[in-house]
Amino acid sequence: MARSQQQENPVAASLPLASARLETAVDAPASAVSWGAIVAGGAAAAALSLILLILGAGLGLTSLSPYGGKGASAMALGFSAVVWVMVTQALASGMGGYLAGRLRTRWAGVQGDEVFFRDTAHGFLAWAVATLATAALLTTAIGSVVGGAVKVGATVAGGAATAAVAGATQGEGASEGPAAYFIDSMFRRPASPAQAGQVAPAEAVPAAEVARILGQAGQDKPLAPEDQRYLGQLVAERTGIPQPEAEQRVADTVARMQAKAREAEAAAREAAEKARKAGITATLWLFVSMLLGAFCASLAATWGGRERDA
Repeated sequence: MARSQQQENPVAASLPLASARLETAVDAPASAVSWGAIVAGGAAAAALSLILLILGAGLGLTSLSPYGGKGASAMALGFSAVVWVMVTQALASGMGGYLAGRLRTRWAGVQGDEVFFRDTAHGFLAWAVATLATAALLTTAIGSVVGGAVKVGATVAGGAATAAVAGATQGEGASEGPAAYFIDSMFRRPASPAQAGQVAPAEAVPAAEVARILGQAGQDKPLAPEDQRYLGQLVAERTGIPQPEAEQRVADTVARMQAKAREAEAAAREAAEKARKAGITATLWLFVSMLLGAFCASLAATWGGRERDA
């Protein structure tokens, strides 16, 4: 009997099946991740971040001056750079997160807490995409900021301490090296008229050989006695001063070169320490600004999602 009624009224028999299909379609939500919205928000955040960084660089250059005592100080420039980076991260990441939340697919049949979590995740993912894109474009700059102190320290450890002494041992180019002044002062002829007549005709100073010999003296290591006697003979022949005085002049020159090397080492170490501290400070503030950007992107995505569902 029932079968005959269904055959007589097929429309009524198909209503429950259609209702069940409609209910299933309504309850089945879309994908939890809207990658199109995430990529769009990340691209917008990266572009806005680049624009703001260029603007900040331009404003920073306007505050500099080639004249002493004018323009912003180094501390003021550093503080301004930190503030601008924070503002850039907040604005760019917030814009990217808002677009990701506003453009994402509307979810059907999802509870409010789940919607809030998904919106937050969309904002965070948009920030992550923008950060990775920016890092890929600015790899060289970020690497120089993070690894600057390490490179300077390696340079100091690799030989900056002895550059003032050993830098002159470059063969024929020693006449233009760091020790050229000391070699010239060692072979300086006396200005006294009484001694001027005792000076032999001018001869070429073997600067390369003298530089190689002076290079054997370390920062706190004196010359070997035979090297000092040999240099004393060269000085005595070309200046006309007695041999003991010539050897004393050689010893004094070596002492001045070693003092110059110690000053160079101290300056290099001080520069390395300043670079290390600057690198640490820049890295920490960059970390804080990135955390601020992630927070702003996640929060703005929730606002965009609420306006999308309103």
